[in-house]
Amino acid sequence: MSPSRAAEAVAALLLAVLLALLTACGSRLPERVFETRPTANPSGGEPLRVGIITSATSPVGGQALTGPRDGARAWFDALNARGGLDGRRVEVETCDDGGSGVGDNACVHRLIDERRVFALVATTALNYAGAPLVARAGVPDIGGQPLTPAYDTYPHLYGIYGSSAPRTGRAPGWGGTLYGGTEVYHWFRKALGARTAAVVSYNQAASAAYARLVARGLRAEGYRVVEEQVDFALPNFRAVAADLRAQHADLLFDAMDTHGNVRLCEAMEALGVKVAAKVTNVQNWSSAVSHDYARAPGCRASLWVTGSSRNYDDTGHPAVRAFRTAMGDRPLSQWQLEGWAAAMWFTDAARSCLAEGALTRGCVEEFMNRPEPYTARGLLLPVRFEHLARPPAARNTCLSVARWQDGRGWVSQGEMTENCATVPQLGYRP
Repeated sequence: MSPSRAAEAVAALLLAVLLALLTACGSRLPERVFETRPTANPSGGEPLRVGIITSATSPVGGQALTGPRDGARAWFDALNARGGLDGRRVEVETCDDGGSGVGDNACVHRLIDERRVFALVATTALNYAGAPLVARAGVPDIGGQPLTPAYDTYPHLYGIYGSSAPRTGRAPGWGGTLYGGTEVYHWFRKALGARTAAVVSYNQAASAAYARLVARGLRAEGYRVVEEQVDFALPNFRAVAADLRAQHADLLFDAMDTHGNVRLCEAMEALGVKVAAKVTNVQNWSSAVSHDYARAPGCRASLWVTGSSRNYDDTGHPAVRAFRTAMGDRPLSQWQLEGWAAAMWFTDAARSCLAEGALTRGCVEEFMNRPEPYTARGLLLPVRFEHLARPPAARNTCLSVARWQDGRGWVSQGEMTENCATVPQLGYRP
């Protein structure tokens, strides 16, 4: 990913790593590991086969990681309904890796060696153990979610947020160090005048490490930081809530799973604790908020979210309307929109090659590596792959911000292409 997107990916990585460490139960292959979606050959020629690897059944729980897959499938269904790619139907084959390295390798072998997919799209793997095999095979992997450092390590892998790292296959980022910007903390300081921020984590290594990264970024932006930690097995959220009130925290960040966030909100509700903003990340950017926080309406009203893609509730934007039309009446999430954008990215790359006369993997990768940034019709902040020899010390970065409002859903806070600032890039080791 680019340095400006790294902190967001770490936030997405936290839930995956934390719950995998706490609840992993072996590496048995799931029953759905060979799930496919067969389709008939189109009249315009042989189908173009793409694969989607998802940790659909995993320690994180059902449906937690399926959003990108569902969004990508919706795109390809709509594309095929319009005639496909120059008359060629796009045949989508999915594989559930069960959240394990063994399962992921099995999916890679299944899709690349047996099914001979042309490319992978919208990969969302809790343990992307098969990434070296994908890179070795030279198969483009487009628009994947960076739940592991693979997209900042290997060639032929193109994460949804881009990357500036060399990606030689030897180490993540620059000699094993990735970089993230302070744009989130900068935005809240400027927009809300926030000065005191609390960070709540579990007494568990992955959670504590991410909390330290957040605290470091907050301090770089001039905040007074209050660090709170709870026992994972017996968390005392009421004590945390009481201290938040005593410390007069303006903002609340966390290094916890959704369950922990909900329980913290319920404790805050019970004690009447209010903050200007309780900030979450793209994994929790969904329509499930109203249900998840049903017993904490006051805390729910303080939920804000940040990311690098256009709010799926921004129905005034034509690309968002197209996405929502394709999704129908299904519950919505930001990860679905990003999966839709990933499939669009592959399609645009393939179309550019067909316009030149030959659809090859090399041609698709030329499109992915071009200097012009990609925005998926305005659904993504500009994305590019730069292969910089050294990481920049600072970068101009933009941010998508939304706030939850009952009855309206997620309400965008300004135009994401204008929520921009030049911020420092801080190194961390994944």
